[in-house]
Amino acid sequence: MATDEGSIVVDIDVMLATRKMSVGELAERVGITPANLAVLKNGRAKAVRFTTLAALCHALDCQPGDLLRYAP
Repeated sequence: MATDEGSIVVDIDVMLATRKMSVGELAERVGITPANLAVLKNGRAKAVRFTTLAALCHALDCQPGDLLRYAP
């Protein structure tokens, strides 16, 4: 998600590789469809609900900063 102010980079792929987890498995644990997880993972989402972010962090045993970062 790029703007003139920079962009938010989604690093779900990194956490999936670290945890040796598939997109399908994560989607099931979080309670969203694999297609919606792919939209988020590929940086095409316009917004993320805090409940979804919390579920991702719980499923991946990580902090929000492990999944999202700002790139100027």
